[in-house]
Amino acid sequence: MNMTSSGKPPVALIAGPTASGKSALALALAEAANGVVINADSAQVYSDLRVVSARPSQADEVRAPHRLYGYRDGAHACSAADWAADAKAEIATAHDAGRLPILAGGTGLYLRTLIDGIAPVPEIDPAIRESVRALPVAEAHAALVREDPAAAARIRPSDTTRTARALEVVRATGRPLAAWHTEKIGGIGGEVALHPLILLPPRDWLHARCDTRFEEIFSDEGVEEVRLLLARSLPDAAPVMRAIGVREIAAFLAGTLTRAEALAAGQAATRQYTKRQYTWFRHQPPADWPRFERPLDSPSVRAELVEALSCS
Repeated sequence: MNMTSSGKPPVALIAGPTASGKSALALALAEAANGVVINADSAQVYSDLRVVSARPSQADEVRAPHRLYGYRDGAHACSAADWAADAKAEIATAHDAGRLPILAGGTGLYLRTLIDGIAPVPEIDPAIRESVRALPVAEAHAALVREDPAAAARIRPSDTTRTARALEVVRATGRPLAAWHTEKIGGIGGEVALHPLILLPPRDWLHARCDTRFEEIFSDEGVEEVRLLLARSLPDAAPVMRAIGVREIAAFLAGTLTRAEALAAGQAATRQYTKRQYTWFRHQPPADWPRFERPLDSPSVRAELVEALSCS
């Protein structure tokens, strides 16, 4: 790995919706450019979910170094700030070793936090947090309408997590969350030469891959993974419990859905999630980040993109 003409160390970034081909492209780039693949997917950080989160296989992990995959226990939620701190450390380690860091994943909040930084919101008083989190979501959202109407207009009334966060921040700090978000600290965007690529393949191709992927997730191994996770009796609100596939397979195990019904529900949930990701990655990253809109289904296409991303 060489310094770029800007004098800054390079970082490659491959992002896009689920099943768009990020992992395969990142692996090909790592093999071609002496790279380290660094996970940027919020479900794939948890050790409990190798199959259900569609983490790279053990064979792929042998072919090139992979970092921040399955490194967190599901009992301990991984926030965007947590992940960004860990990613910074892995990027620095890769640079020190003369390797190209390759961020690969579909969690936009993780990537935005790493690159742009995070709002310096003070620690929330535990008593305020406890009182807010104890409110029914409808009551919390009604309070948010009174105390931070701009946030209430942005957040769906049924969104428990975001409603509680906005309400606790305005109550604890006296400032709306949006005001805090105008201040960002800790981002690496100005310190590295970023080589990004957003994968936005045709939707019909993507949806077919999503359906196939969930069939693979609903294997005996995936079902057993969820069975073991449920045996831990973690809170339903834990991020690992909200990963796509967990709820659907849990319903199958409980007998409330047949296998066919659970499979269809998981496929539909995956397609809905990719739709949200697709919209986010089309509109939210900077306009000058390249968008690749062809199917990533041939070695020649991957070779073309590897050459473009090699940061040489």
